[in-house]
Amino acid sequence: MQWETVIGLEIHAQLSTQSKIFSGSATTFGAEPNTQASLIDLGMPGVLPVLNENAVRMACMFGLAIDAEIGERNVFARKNYFYPDLPKGYQTSQMDHPIVGKGHLDITLEDGTVKRIGITRAHLEEDAGKSLHEDFHGMSGIDLNRAGTPLIEIVSEPDMRSAAEAVAYVKAIHQLVTWLGISDAIMAEGSFRADCNVSLRRPGQPFGTRCELKNLNSFRFIEQAINVEIERQMEILEYGGSIDQETRLFDPNKMETRSMRSKEEANDYRYFPDPDLLPVIIPDEQIEAIKATMPELPAARRARFIADFGVTEYDAHVLTLSREMADFYEAVVAAAGGAKQGKIAANWVMGE
Repeated sequence: MQWETVIGLEIHAQLSTQSKIFSGSATTFGAEPNTQASLIDLGMPGVLPVLNENAVRMACMFGLAIDAEIGERNVFARKNYFYPDLPKGYQTSQMDHPIVGKGHLDITLEDGTVKRIGITRAHLEEDAGKSLHEDFHGMSGIDLNRAGTPLIEIVSEPDMRSAAEAVAYVKAIHQLVTWLGISDAIMAEGSFRADCNVSLRRPGQPFGTRCELKNLNSFRFIEQAINVEIERQMEILEYGGSIDQETRLFDPNKMETRSMRSKEEANDYRYFPDPDLLPVIIPDEQIEAIKATMPELPAARRARFIADFGVTEYDAHVLTLSREMADFYEAVVAAAGGAKQGKIAANWVMGE
């Protein structure tokens, strides 16, 4: 009997705000280490965080784009753990009351079929700093510029059954957050990264024990890491062994995953409501105001291009890979004489 792969993803997308989620520190990438970390970001005694309103607005935009429930009452919590680049000793996140609840996103697979992936939640949180290992000869450096940068963590349902489906989903989320303008999603800079939860089961059986592949920051690495992990787990199970629930790192040079630590559960983090932050109430009229500012979404624009300009589904897909491309195509159509020139304009944009 064959094994069935079960995959769920947690995607971290940094939001494109000018300042951090709880302080006025800048979020510019590439600044000199430790020049963009304030006393608030460092969690010094006596400081008080102030929530960035624009981060809330961007999270709401994402929720509306995936047809999700937007939490009217949102609570920030402290997620407690020790790590050298987490200066507070806790991360301000959300647990019981995330800003974005259940939603979904449709992905298109290579054979043209469309599959709906459930999204469990997307919550606001602050990013940690960054540990630097390359230049310190047996020691590590800590750069806290990233500490406090706003993130949305997008948690999927375990609805994917292959590495190809997982990559298609990550690409769809990447397209959506850049289309909305809420994240630059530059994977090489760490502003868009994924944790992949992978397990195996016999078809129709309960879920198996999952392992989390941590901090994957390219589409290629995501696909490679998942496939390598599937092979590792399959070999263990075929020989009668059992899978340990743990967090693993992917080494693309050796094409292997290796154990990082045992996988924590929510109770290991001792979540409790952050005493320095009041609940955030988002009334319906504020949601409607945000909805009015949103751009036409990729799926709707593809359908309109097919209906109005006579292009094929393939053309519409290519022309909406980015919002900039779609805007340019519409400008070309207008300059070429209108909708009747839609197909010729599409050929020109995709070719010349």
